Amino acid sequence: MNVPNEALNADDLTSYLVSAKAGELIFKEHDTGADMFIIRTGRVELLKEYAGQERQIAQLEVGDFFGEMSLLEDQTREVSARAVGPVELLRIDASTFDRIVQEAPEIPVRMLRKLARRLRDYQEHDARAAAIAMGPMAGTGKAAESEPVPVAAAPARRAARLLDPVSQKEFTLEGLTEATVGRVDRATGFTPDIDITPLDAERTLSRRHAKIVVRDGDFYIREEMGTRNGTFVNGERVQTAVDVKLASGDRLRFGLVETVFEIK
Repeated sequence: MNVPNEALNADDLTSYLVSAKAGELIFKEHDTGADMFIIRTGRVELLKEYAGQERQIAQLEVGDFFGEMSLLEDQTREVSARAVGPVELLRIDASTFDRIVQEAPEIPVRMLRKLARRLRDYQEHDARAAAIAMGPMAGTGKAAESEPVPVAAAPARRAARLLDPVSQKEFTLEGLTEATVGRVDRATGFTPDIDITPLDAERTLSRRHAKIVVRDGDFYIREEMGTRNGTFVNGERVQTAVDVKLASGDRLRFGLVETVFEIK
């Protein structure tokens, strides 16, 4: 979630900023709390206890948020949050969040999407932890047999890039399974995976303008909620939150920024 300048002016940031050292707990599972946090610099890991052991369930980066359930529903903390390295955070209480929502109504939609993904992650971790705790063949009354489980070969990963046809500047997608395309947000320190700010002389980009997602070896583009000035593939507007499959040579336009998608 990216807090817009209008909702949280950069001049006021000092009153919201908190910091933590590497390895320091920001909050612990089952703690009480009534605020959420947005990562301005650094990384934070979320941890949950399973069968007496603490497991990492997510690692968050600049622009990500956490602790929202305690703010929204006055719940105790569902997970622990720990700084991976030195971090700087924006602490958002209920009144500040209400003001942000009024001035930037697209934010709750983004939160719902991220919360849904996070819930799926929690469920998958719960299922894996339960399987480990029960052991193989649990509930069958039979001893486990050491039969190899066939593993499907993963699709070959192809190198891809965005290319500015004028300057020939390229933006590599190598090693990324989900890449945010947009511009730098100096208020929160957010930098997208694919920062095309230098190409956007007219300032037509949104901070989180679109995402390029890799799935089963194929590449897709998705316009983010609240994006201004549109996202286009070969001249056709991409619908918000709808994945469009990409092919090498496709012309991608973000606002007024023209690029070419290429698979090497």
